[in-house]
Amino acid sequence: MGQVIQFVSKSERERIRLIQEARAIYDSIFPPADPADVRQDTATIGRAAGGDVGNLA
Repeated sequence: MGQVIQFVSKSERERIRLIQEARAIYDSIFPPADPADVRQDTATIGRAAGGDVGNLA
């Protein structure tokens, strides 16, 4: 109880998916120097979407 469910539009979920896919492709070509940077980028995308990226599906 007390949880807030936020509506995320289909276009927003698609935008986030495309960003993640582009990041994965970029990282496969240019591996990050510090693995901690990858976790930080994913968290930034999640905050931009207004929640947990893993729970958008």
